[in-house]
Amino acid sequence: MRTIKLCALLLTAVLSCATLGAVGTEEISGEYLEARSCDVFTGPCFANGDIGLNGREAVMAWKVDTGRFNGQDLTGLTAALVIKASDTLSMGGTFYRADPASILAVIVVDEKASPSQRDALVSFVKSSAPKLTREVKRVEVAQMDLQNDHLAGKGVFTAGELARIETRKLKNGDCVCTNETVIYPPLTNVDNSHAVYTNTMSYEGKGLAATWNLVGKRSGFMGTFSR
Repeated sequence: MRTIKLCALLLTAVLSCATLGAVGTEEISGEYLEARSCDVFTGPCFANGDIGLNGREAVMAWKVDTGRFNGQDLTGLTAALVIKASDTLSMGGTFYRADPASILAVIVVDEKASPSQRDALVSFVKSSAPKLTREVKRVEVAQMDLQNDHLAGKGVFTAGELARIETRKLKNGDCVCTNETVIYPPLTNVDNSHAVYTNTMSYEGKGLAATWNLVGKRSGFMGTFSR
């Protein structure tokens, strides 16, 4: 009888360890694209002119190349975060640091995702940008895609008719004062980030009491993520 009980206890311990190991080894990685309503690659004088006036809006997108989150396989799925703040989103910047009193957010998830995968995508976005998702006003579902070409700096993100980002590589002609630098870092932790030129950054949805369609700014970041 003791042998049977001992075997049962050992089996329970093994299964528990296996479960913990499966949860602890969840990994996820993919592509990232971001655009804002103020220049992130710019000179201090230009940045000073934006403070308190521009840079309150942003669109961020993640495409999962491979991986799981909250027990769900999210490979091939895309999610986005659209935000509008009460002040310039300059957190972490070396030139100016603001702490907006309010940041309204809309999360967009891939229509290809199942209900469980959509829940996991929402949780992934919230965990990736916790300070930006304290006031989520809406969760939208859309046909989504994100394609990054890091060498060309060309990124294209679409979320149906709701949101869009299109970028290109920064060129010599994009320097105005020849004193440009990356004033603000990306709004969330990413790998291999580099500033890009934003051809278009738009949001046409609800929930933020604002829509926008901005063109021609040195306001984007392209990168990868892994966790």
